[in-house]
Amino acid sequence: MLLGAMSGGVVAAYAALAVVALRLALSYKSALYAVRRLWRWADEWAQVYQYHEVPRFSCDGAENPLFRKAAQYVAALPSLEDADAASVLSSALRTNGGFSLQLGPGHTARDAFLGARLAWTNLEEDGREVLVLRVRRHDRTRVLRPYLQHVESVADEMELRRRELRLFANTGVDGSTGTPRWASAPFTHPATLDTVAMDPDLKARVRADLENFLKGRAYYHRLGRVWRRSYLLYGPPGTGKSTFAAAMARFLGYDIYDIDLSRPGSDDLRALLLHTTPRSLILVEDLDRFLQGGGDAEARAARVLSFMDGVASCCGEERVTVFTMRGGKDGVDAAVVRPGRLDVHIQFTLCDFEAFKALASNYLGLKDHKLYPQVEEGFHAGARLSPAELGEIMLANRSSPSRALRNVITKLQHVSGAAAPPRPPHRRNTSWSGAGGPWEEQAARASADAADAEEAIAAPAAGGVFGKDAPMREFKKLYGLIKIRSRKDGSGTVPFQGGEAPANGRGSEHDKER
Repeated sequence: MLLGAMSGGVVAAYAALAVVALRLALSYKSALYAVRRLWRWADEWAQVYQYHEVPRFSCDGAENPLFRKAAQYVAALPSLEDADAASVLSSALRTNGGFSLQLGPGHTARDAFLGARLAWTNLEEDGREVLVLRVRRHDRTRVLRPYLQHVESVADEMELRRRELRLFANTGVDGSTGTPRWASAPFTHPATLDTVAMDPDLKARVRADLENFLKGRAYYHRLGRVWRRSYLLYGPPGTGKSTFAAAMARFLGYDIYDIDLSRPGSDDLRALLLHTTPRSLILVEDLDRFLQGGGDAEARAARVLSFMDGVASCCGEERVTVFTMRGGKDGVDAAVVRPGRLDVHIQFTLCDFEAFKALASNYLGLKDHKLYPQVEEGFHAGARLSPAELGEIMLANRSSPSRALRNVITKLQHVSGAAAPPRPPHRRNTSWSGAGGPWEEQAARASADAADAEEAIAAPAAGGVFGKDAPMREFKKLYGLIKIRSRKDGSGTVPFQGGEAPANGRGSEHDKER
């Protein structure tokens, strides 16, 4: 009986070992995870740690801002997905499928900073919610303060990105108080610096300038300057100035204050400026039209100058002011556009071929196409279209990229044909020098007539500057001249100068003899 029981126990032990082996074989990742946890436990047991509590509420019942920022920071840690437990919440943002994670009560998320290993634990003590930061004792003096500053800066940046941007527009003046009235709406413009059709080098410089501005608070204060930046965007209508301003606001995470200078009550620009908030982009469009409008031009210019760099402009920091103009800088007073009032000047021109390719990539998803050479030829011939015109053509034909490109080619042909000056009539040169006789003169006239006929036939078919027969036509002209010279008996030359008469107004000796 005893022997049977022992054999049964041995069999059970072997069966348990077999189950464990099978479990390890089937779950290799689980085994590695268990090994890592065992090693981590041994390492933590051998270290000496210091713990720092971050309570949600202070002793007087006020909310601790650091707790909120630390909770936001911990919720964004990649290691939170590997934590033993996490709370799943519905997120207002549509990133990560519309869900977010938070550290579960009693569990830990790990982080690393400047080579030091840190950990956050969510605890509840006597009804108090506390986040506990654990750091190795020999690292605390080196990383504790910089790490907490890093947590605050990252949380502030995350909060700014999550914040809903708003668009404000001046709607007049309050009759009772005389203060400007602003109407606001959510700012949902989808433009970004990546999608704006612009020269890549220029776009990179603007992006770097905006990034330096965002990080430049201490630098501006050290120089004794107000932390603000101003931009002038000028160019023809439809070139993307307003869209670029919207992309700048989206990149900075700033609200937009759109000041309409033509609206009644906009005369007091300083009052409008005083009722804007920091961390905002102030947009003033069509500045040149306002300065050149009717009424007292000097008074208008004085109000604009005071708005740009007067004492009132110093009330509120971290502002970006963007002015747009439809014309060039020559149309306004040089005092308006000088550095210090307008720091960065950006000219917006009609699209060239590089800008067209950027638009085609955004609208049609094209990187290259068999019709690109014809489009490039049209742009190289001097034809230009605005981004608004190209965008409308591509938007209307987004289902067929080939049809969109053909419409662009047609539009370029129409623009180049309308902009090109009328071609002068061909004037055949019958002034010859040397030993040329009547036969050579008739051959020259026949060659010129043939060239005229070829031009008259080929021009409509080739569509102006895009004609593929243009090189062949020039080759035929050259061949006709070579053929004429080969039949001449003498060694004279043919003074063919594009069909123009001699500059001195006199004929050759051959004309005199005739």
